[in-house]
Amino acid sequence: MYNNCEIVMGNLEIVLIDHAQDLSFLQTIREVTGYILIAMNVFASLPLQNLRVIRGTQFYEEKFALFVLLNYNPNATHALRHLGLNQLTEILAGGVYIEKNAQLCHVDTVEWRDIMRDTRQEPIVRDNGKACAPCHESCGGHCWGPGPEDCQKLTKTICAPQCNGRCFGRAPNECCHEECAGGCTGPLRTHCFACRHFNDSGECVPLCPQPLIYNKLTFQLEPNPDTKYQYGGVCVRECPHNFVVDQSSCVRACPNDKMEVEKNGLKMCEPCGGLCPKACEGTGAGSKYQTVDSSNIDTFINCTKILGNLDFLITGLEGDPWRNISALDPEKLNVFRTVREITGYLNIQSWPKHMQNFSVFSNLETIGGRSLYNRGFSLLIMKNENVTSLGLRSLREVSAGRVYITENRRLCFLHTVHWAALSRSRADLDIRNNRPRSKCQQEGKVCDPLCSAEGCWGPGPGQCLSCRHYSRRGVCVPTCRFTHGESREFSQDGECFECHPECERIEGGVTCNGSGADTCTRCAHYRDGPHCVERCPDGVLGERGPIYKFPDGSRECRPCHENCTRGCLGPLLRDCLGDALPVSRKAPTLIAVMVVGGLFLSCSIILLALLYWRGKKIQKKRAMRRYLERGESLEPLDPSEKANKVLARIFKETELKRLKVLGSGVFGTVHKGIWIPDGDSIKIPVSIKVIQDWSGQQSFHAVTDHMLAIGSLDHSYIVRLLGICPGPQLQLVTQLLPLGSVLEYVRKNRDSISPQLLLNWCVQVAKGMYYLEEHRMVHRNLAARNVLLKSPSQVQVADFGIADLLYPDDKKYFYNEVKTPIKWMALESIHFGKYTHQSDVWSYGVTLWEMMTFGSEPYAGIRLAEVPDLLEKGERLSQPQICTIDVYMVMVKCWMIDENIRPTFKELANEFTRMARDPPRYLVIKQESGAVPPAEPPTLSDKELDDMETLELDEEEELDVSFGPTTGLYPQRPRGSCARSPSLLSPPAGYIPMNQPGLGSTRLGGGSRPLRRSRQESLGRTVSESSEGRGTASELDLGEGGSLSGSLCRSLRSRGDSAYLSQRESFPPPPPSSEGSEEDPNGYVTPNCAQRDPDPAGGSVPEPEEEEYEYMNRRPGGAPGAPQPRPASLEELGYEYMEVGSEPGGPPGAPPGRGGQDEEDYEYMNKQPRLSRSLGSVSGGPGPRPEGSPPRHDGYTDMRPGETPAPPAPEEEQGYEEMEAVVTPRCPGCRGPPTPCMKPLRSLEASDCAFDNPDYWHSRLFAKADAQRT
Repeated sequence: MYNNCEIVMGNLEIVLIDHAQDLSFLQTIREVTGYILIAMNVFASLPLQNLRVIRGTQFYEEKFALFVLLNYNPNATHALRHLGLNQLTEILAGGVYIEKNAQLCHVDTVEWRDIMRDTRQEPIVRDNGKACAPCHESCGGHCWGPGPEDCQKLTKTICAPQCNGRCFGRAPNECCHEECAGGCTGPLRTHCFACRHFNDSGECVPLCPQPLIYNKLTFQLEPNPDTKYQYGGVCVRECPHNFVVDQSSCVRACPNDKMEVEKNGLKMCEPCGGLCPKACEGTGAGSKYQTVDSSNIDTFINCTKILGNLDFLITGLEGDPWRNISALDPEKLNVFRTVREITGYLNIQSWPKHMQNFSVFSNLETIGGRSLYNRGFSLLIMKNENVTSLGLRSLREVSAGRVYITENRRLCFLHTVHWAALSRSRADLDIRNNRPRSKCQQEGKVCDPLCSAEGCWGPGPGQCLSCRHYSRRGVCVPTCRFTHGESREFSQDGECFECHPECERIEGGVTCNGSGADTCTRCAHYRDGPHCVERCPDGVLGERGPIYKFPDGSRECRPCHENCTRGCLGPLLRDCLGDALPVSRKAPTLIAVMVVGGLFLSCSIILLALLYWRGKKIQKKRAMRRYLERGESLEPLDPSEKANKVLARIFKETELKRLKVLGSGVFGTVHKGIWIPDGDSIKIPVSIKVIQDWSGQQSFHAVTDHMLAIGSLDHSYIVRLLGICPGPQLQLVTQLLPLGSVLEYVRKNRDSISPQLLLNWCVQVAKGMYYLEEHRMVHRNLAARNVLLKSPSQVQVADFGIADLLYPDDKKYFYNEVKTPIKWMALESIHFGKYTHQSDVWSYGVTLWEMMTFGSEPYAGIRLAEVPDLLEKGERLSQPQICTIDVYMVMVKCWMIDENIRPTFKELANEFTRMARDPPRYLVIKQESGAVPPAEPPTLSDKELDDMETLELDEEEELDVSFGPTTGLYPQRPRGSCARSPSLLSPPAGYIPMNQPGLGSTRLGGGSRPLRRSRQESLGRTVSESSEGRGTASELDLGEGGSLSGSLCRSLRSRGDSAYLSQRESFPPPPPSSEGSEEDPNGYVTPNCAQRDPDPAGGSVPEPEEEEYEYMNRRPGGAPGAPQPRPASLEELGYEYMEVGSEPGGPPGAPPGRGGQDEEDYEYMNKQPRLSRSLGSVSGGPGPRPEGSPPRHDGYTDMRPGETPAPPAPEEEQGYEEMEAVVTPRCPGCRGPPTPCMKPLRSLEASDCAFDNPDYWHSRLFAKADAQRT
């Protein structure tokens, strides 16, 4: 049946065909309108050598027009080897998918871009035959097979630029017509191989000749004698006999809003003009339904004709338990209001009690009686006790059968109906035992006086069989609105119709005598000939051109003078509109001067407007620079304050406007807002964090030293505070940055992040945390969500010091209702509420893990209450997939139980700086083609700013961020170019065990020599960082009023106090200094630069022969460290000491803090009361440092502070637990040397360092000589 087929109307699917099948019938196919599917066949070649076009009107898998898959037999040699589509030159829509055809050759040589019209889709051709012969040398590398006859015919990619579509040569005059598809043999529309739209007798056209054409003389659509209909892609004179005509197309069926009619022997689709006819099957004999019930009522929706009968029985209305049919909802009977004809009978033996008539059949016109009930009844109504009237107002014919109406005790009006007029044959009535006529008359149940003598179906003028006078839309009225009323009417055959809208209402007279505009007595506007019109014709096209008319005094439209071309006011030539006045000889010169002057004036106005706009823009940018640059326009501090290094402003509430909430955090809510400085109109986009102490313990009306301390922090890798706004709610203001947090960024751009970028981020976060450590600021909530992006190449640490704003006294609070990030916290913080810089190191390790896993959740799937036990057992997060063991070992060191074994932030910065010189050595990210770095968000225009009340700085005038140091310790150096590698997916979050035996006593890299660590050399991490820390008297003075409560600050730590100098074999030796690596001021380490860091004086600082890195195991006591010089005074330290603790007599607990927002999960942990009692007993610890004793030098190199404020990142929903408040007593002088009570720590063996060993924790946390062992 498919022989000699040239056009396939639909899809061509060739599936599961054996190699022995005869497919020769396919060789005549030239065109497929849908898609082609070739799958799981084992024949060698496909005989579609004449196929030219695939139209793609339907897609396979909603995307592909050609789909070729799995055409081979793995257990035999039979397989598809050549597609053989030598003539295929165009796929009009859809893509190409050819995969896993083990022996299919040459499909990868085909230039599919030349065939596919949709250039947005990339062809998918992969995993096909490998051992294939090359194309013939004459094919230019594009072929369907190995022979010279298999060369691909290019018809698009070789065309000249002048061609809009395809071509038959390379010359500019060898372009195909735009209606051609698949190529051509010449430039005409008759030279096409196939047509893009329709083929009209060999000529490609965009549309077939339409049935109606516009006659511009009569302004009407007239029949086209040369009409043709669209049948597929061909124009035909007549549609096939099994198709119908819908407008100008041949269709299989009419749309839902049209019905099929036959006119002049032609089947056509015409609008229904309402509800389209719909025939539905009825009930009773010959039907599957016995009665109308709840199971079949929905089948009668929108039915206009019932083929059969309708039965209403008691089992249908009240339900049939035997057949499990529920009772019928009476409201659903309204579906029968659309029924106009019943071909059989209507049998009503039961009806809802509250319905007193059968008005649901108010549109029923005919009861056919083709099938009759029982003894020949076509209308049977019986035993309906509640029915008072029939309500069949539209019933005009009962074609056959008897009428049986009986036992309806309250039924009236039926005696008034002239039943003989309804029946075509002799009326055979059986009407008895209903309401007597006399009682109906006594009760007033008679026809309305407006009804005629033919009777009525019920009360009211709308139930009449016919009207005595007039009717309006089926309701009888005494008269039409001929001379009164808002809308006037005329009558025709006793029916009232409204007049035309252009007819003027005449009071006391007839307005019209018909429905047209030419039947008005008087016109409402104008009269043009016999017609009333809204306006006179003005430019309407006539036989000899446009027609213009004007209204005269009587509002009659009169023609203008024949020479008037733009209308007129009267019949004369001088009444014409738009005619030019007589001109003199000087007119051309005057016109030229006016044109030149107008152009000059316009250009001048435009130039002045541009200059004014440019000036305002520059003024606004300078104002932005002035307000955002540090150190300018600051309110001077009082003479009693400390050194004037505060960079933040004190805002007024009127200067800030909050727009919308960006997120909620631990202590407040982050808003997007604008800052409008006093006396200026500039709008600066900012991020406003609103902090409020819900416990009512703290007020923010006064500016505290801690607020000033936060405002004085300025570094390239921390978010700088623009200012603070005291009040009932403290508002912290930073610059708004649209890139968000690192957590969001790595999740969205994981395929475009390179190892160099990740390592540079690690360096920058470590340097930012080291800067906070230098300024005695413990973060306590370091996570990837709190690291923001200034730009894709620069990150900044945010949300530091906020907890201390709520509780600025010197006591150390651990709140029982504050959200606590359990999965990011060190064990000592979870169990004892101890927050130090070394607990921040733990959080830093988890933050690294988040970045290296591209935003995975730590300990995913583990309950928060199980995390501490998991950590005590030695479990840790698993090694990220992209990390080598070197990077992972750094993370593991950050998660050591002993806080003194963890590396410092300076050591971490140095270590990742070394790694960043050779990123592929430490991070392995598989590259994926097509991954590009994400673009930075576009800036907003001034108009958008005014609309959104936000503002972005222009990219060309952004604030220059100074990465140079304030202390001059690092010189500026050029930045090299570093390649960025796209990354692949990260591994799932997990954990690994770390409870290998001997971890605390052996080296990670190997060996068995036990190591111990000297507590004397790690003084900064023992007493001063514990809850019993004290300071000297001078330190107390310096820290008075400015200490950061709740944030234990690490004391000075030398290089010799850590495992940094212990066995260095765990880290690979650094590469020799070569001319290929350098660190730029942004924390980047770029290859191919051969500079070393000179010292501040300009000399060269020699580098050590080997980089030294801290070990995770303990170090033997007395290991010598490099001696460090001590500063002569506290001022040399460059920061203040802070009081940690409270008075010995202080209360054992602190009032609980308010909880954060509800976005995050929280769980409460009750603190052991033993810790509070023990902490309260250490007030008599070591005394203050003797006078003159120089403080310990930290051995750190100053980091470069930056000045790039960033907005707080939106809060992520993380797993949190809530910690109970613990108040530790004040112990001044905790910075002195260790007292004898700490000596037992030095004698502890490495095996005593387990987290659950009582000796270990008593010796570390309870500085009492008589501490009891548990």
